[in-house]
Amino acid sequence: MFEFKTGKTLRRLDAMLEAAINGTFQEDNYDETELSRLECRWKQYLTISGKSLEQARQERENIKKLVSHISHQTRTSLSNILLYAELIEDQAEDEDKKTLAKQILEQTKKLEFLIQALVKMSRLDTDVFEIVPKQQPIRLLVERAVEEMIPKAEEKKIQILCDLPENAEAVYDLKWTAEALGNILDNAVKYSPAGSKIIVEGKAFEIYTCISVKDEGIGIRESERAQIFGRFYRSTQVQQEDGIGIGLYLAREILRRENGYIKVQSKEGEGSCFGLYLLKS
Repeated sequence: MFEFKTGKTLRRLDAMLEAAINGTFQEDNYDETELSRLECRWKQYLTISGKSLEQARQERENIKKLVSHISHQTRTSLSNILLYAELIEDQAEDEDKKTLAKQILEQTKKLEFLIQALVKMSRLDTDVFEIVPKQQPIRLLVERAVEEMIPKAEEKKIQILCDLPENAEAVYDLKWTAEALGNILDNAVKYSPAGSKIIVEGKAFEIYTCISVKDEGIGIRESERAQIFGRFYRSTQVQQEDGIGIGLYLAREILRRENGYIKVQSKEGEGSCFGLYLLKS
């Protein structure tokens, strides 16, 4: 008799867990006092858990709306400031006013970059944007990222050379992975001397496709290599350069969510090579 009751209890517990996993659990009325008490407590636990999940979902939705609202409002205001500053610069008759207008433009662009970077980081940290990887040629990714970086590179007379294997593919979200690669390229341009070269190469391995970015810049100290992907981290070597230290952090997080990763090889004073590894298929 004891074995019969034990078997029946275990089967009921197994059925309760299965129903909870499927989201179909309902509290029933049984003669076994201990089992009925357990079933009641299980129902209470599921109810509390469900409320917590719904609350978390609602908070996430509220944050998403807030971030979108802030992004829209600041973008509109900054666009207007940029427009007015450009008008002042065009209509200014003396050099002092032109210089002042240029300073307004420069500082506004820095503020715009800062706000957009913080918005992106907020979206990433709160999972309010969706990364949708799909298998596609890496040429699409490299061409988009390089095209956006050419104006900055030309200002410093830096060449960006690409060497990609034919038909090389990887699994990635084009928009967000271009953001990640763009952050790597931006650093390469920013911290490389005028007239240097940046080489972007692609290589297919058994599991991953690697896109490497090699520059001739200042390099990274060995003591700092473990820190450069941290949020807001900036080396003492680059404190005078524009930036807030989240580009590499965003790049790493984007690739991580695509089941990829980033590696870096560098020597101080001899440039750096960042490898972005994306699942091949």
